[in-house]
Amino acid sequence: VQLQACGGGLVQPGGFLRLPCAASGLTFSNYDMGWFRQTPGKEREFVSAVSWSGGSTYYVDSVKGRFTISRDNAKNTVYLQMNSLRPEDTAVYYCAAGLFWTEVTSTNPDDYDYWGQGTLVTVSS
Repeated sequence: VQLQACGGGLVQPGGFLRLPCAASGLTFSNYDMGWFRQTPGKEREFVSAVSWSGGSTYYVDSVKGRFTISRDNAKNTVYLQMNSLRPEDTAVYYCAAGLFWTEVTSTNPDDYDYWGQGTLVTVSS
């Protein structure tokens, strides 16, 4: 199984980025997909998740109204659209896949089965 996240980079406050995460080696449409982020010295933080069907989405309060998660099961890809970026969004962003068999996904990183390598997002002027 491989999850490949990309799309990170340096962006000014108020800017936007779109992070795709392409999956292979698994039946993508069976898996809930999540995005997490981590900064040095801190635990991995839940950002957003989408259920296997795409019918349910979840966000941490700090990104609600600014970030949008979506998935394309035909392309085995999940996306995180990040708008109105703030310096506190700076982190390494990881995508993850979890087999939950429910529309109620998980915000706990320990519940996810597979992880991508991470992509660095830096929000700075």
